[in-house]
Amino acid sequence: MSTAADTLWAAAKPDLSGHVTAVVQHAVDGRVLMVAAMNREALGRTLDSGLVTFFSRSRQVLWTKGETSGNTLRLESLRIDCDGDAILVTATPTGPTCHTGATSCFFRTEHDAALVADDGPPIPSDARLQRTFETVLARKAGVGVTSETRRSYVRELLAAGPDHIGAKLREEAAELAEAIASESDDRVANEAADLVFHAMVALAARDLQWSDVAAVLDGRHGTSGIDEKRRRPSP
Repeated sequence: MSTAADTLWAAAKPDLSGHVTAVVQHAVDGRVLMVAAMNREALGRTLDSGLVTFFSRSRQVLWTKGETSGNTLRLESLRIDCDGDAILVTATPTGPTCHTGATSCFFRTEHDAALVADDGPPIPSDARLQRTFETVLARKAGVGVTSETRRSYVRELLAAGPDHIGAKLREEAAELAEAIASESDDRVANEAADLVFHAMVALAARDLQWSDVAAVLDGRHGTSGIDEKRRRPSP
């Protein structure tokens, strides 16, 4: 048993059967994927192997998620709650987490007095932006194509160079400005999405990360936009 497991379990308050609840959260987009039980041995095996392992109450055995399906959960971090009766597991899934094939086990929601199935909790908006940026980086690295012609729009933009990317940014910004002035809300949202996407390609061209932009915004949080702009150094 690892030292980390000893430390975590010392803070745990298991039920009479020796179990705590383990809530699994997607490490990238934050969605809740599943809930199961852990005992001390399952916690230790999770930490030692790097693959999330639980204790099956019905079968009374340890089981590693994906040991038969291949849809494993790669451990990223573990936290124990203030009461010691629940553990938060952040993990990166390989394939769907639910045995039904859904991304999350929480794929049913109420609508008009009935349960309706979907693919699990919605992805938070910032995670969707990160997912899009990761796709841009994948295309830059030569991974994946999405068109029937086997071409990649992102790679073509990057190959055209910074002047072409800059021209596309100005074009998209102008189209957004026109939409804001006189077009529908749907058009405004679509043109804003186009502008953000092309900004992501520009970041990728300069080997910058979407998180670099988020860090700048975090640094400006709580400061008047007028004051922040006045304090900026000259380019």
